[in-house]
Amino acid sequence: MKIEKYNKELNYSYTLGAFPTLELIKYHKDEVINIYIHPTFKNEEVIQKIKDSIPLNKIIFDETKVFNKLSDKENVYIIGTFYKYKTKLESNYNHILLDSISNMGNLGTIIRSSLGFNIHNLVIVDQNIDYFDPKVIRSSMGSIFAFNIEHFSSLKEYKDRFKEHTIYSFMLQAKDSLYDFNFPSSLSTLAFGNEARGLPNEYLNEHPLIIKHTNLIDSLNITNAVTIALYALYNSSK
Repeated sequence: MKIEKYNKELNYSYTLGAFPTLELIKYHKDEVINIYIHPTFKNEEVIQKIKDSIPLNKIIFDETKVFNKLSDKENVYIIGTFYKYKTKLESNYNHILLDSISNMGNLGTIIRSSLGFNIHNLVIVDQNIDYFDPKVIRSSMGSIFAFNIEHFSSLKEYKDRFKEHTIYSFMLQAKDSLYDFNFPSSLSTLAFGNEARGLPNEYLNEHPLIIKHTNLIDSLNITNAVTIALYALYNSSK
């Protein structure tokens, strides 16, 4: 199989680095196409983990041209190619919802933070962002492989299917502060919007919350805001 530099039209993607590749193998080894190991990589423990999990005919050594083609960084010694797959959201767990987020690095960081606070289900309201982009995979440190992710064309489409979830929309226009709020024990969905525009006004009809901060900044970076909200939700569940 000839491996091409990534574009979203491909039916496969790839991991860059040992740790995300091991996460791929842990959660989706059946989708693995090949694992490429650079000839200078000498960590025998990692190599053995790969050999114990993947058929030997899928492990390729000394294929330096693949690294030269796919990786822009010099410190990548393992690449895992895999077929794209589909997952379904779990209805009985909390969700995180991202509407029209555009930055690949932010998406990956949010996925990693969400997993750290025991959320494994991601709602994407937008058909444009490609969560299988290697930039997302790398910035998530492979956490994406532990996630269930679904695209929805609109907030309404999501709400019609997950009626039991209460949506908490994080917006600068909100009046209620997160610091004075305790999440109930019911199912929750934390919603965040585009890095520049935030959430559309229709989310004001949900349960809008604001993360208050000093006037020394105009707003929080979306990854910081998400992490604060995740911690509050996680802490309330104890």
